[in-house]
Amino acid sequence: MLVVDIGGTHVKVLATGQKQHREFPSGPKLTTRQMVAGVKKVANGWKYDAVSIGYPGVVINNRPLAEPWNLGPGWAGFNFEAEFKCPVKVVNDAAMQALGSYKSGKMLFLGLGTGLGSAMVVDGIVEPMELGHLPYRRRTFEDYVGVAGRKRLGQKKWEQAVRDVIARLIAALEPGDVVLGGGNVNNLTRLPPGCRAGDNANAFVGGFRLWQKPRRRRNSFTSESTRLKRRRKI
Repeated sequence: MLVVDIGGTHVKVLATGQKQHREFPSGPKLTTRQMVAGVKKVANGWKYDAVSIGYPGVVINNRPLAEPWNLGPGWAGFNFEAEFKCPVKVVNDAAMQALGSYKSGKMLFLGLGTGLGSAMVVDGIVEPMELGHLPYRRRTFEDYVGVAGRKRLGQKKWEQAVRDVIARLIAALEPGDVVLGGGNVNNLTRLPPGCRAGDNANAFVGGFRLWQKPRRRRNSFTSESTRLKRRRKI
């Protein structure tokens, strides 16, 4: 199995049985076909019979619904199975990382990156969400807690906004566990109350879990995450 994590600056891939991921640059000019060609190139020599893709946008019926604002054109409705010539599962990138971060119960995942990624996992079932686009103050949640918000507000006010947004979402959704992922987590001087930091490598764990049967998936979350962490330490 091959897992593809599409980001705004890099596309990362990891195959079953491999200890180290491979990557190549993405960016605002990366088209869908260029991404597929890049994945095939860096995954050369790896054997896989299925692919999981974490896509930075809304996914419906296993295909992107709209073009991502931080990548090139050609994503909406693209048939990845035809290009990879094997079964492919496409999910929102926050949902894939959320599934990889999940332990038990009801978990809220918030990705503090360029914008605000979000997903919930309840009893092993992942549900992508678009909380970042909800109205907040005079803009939206992600306008305050994303990269542009940190640049506009400055560090102190940005952290205040992050804590306020997270507190509002916790009050509304009542999760038992809250995971913060994304690159901007490292810019927080301290984690908001009730939150734990995620790991970008959990996106790969989530990609592998997409192909597991629900019953087996719930019983194997902890062991699978532990195995991946052990691989990274080798």
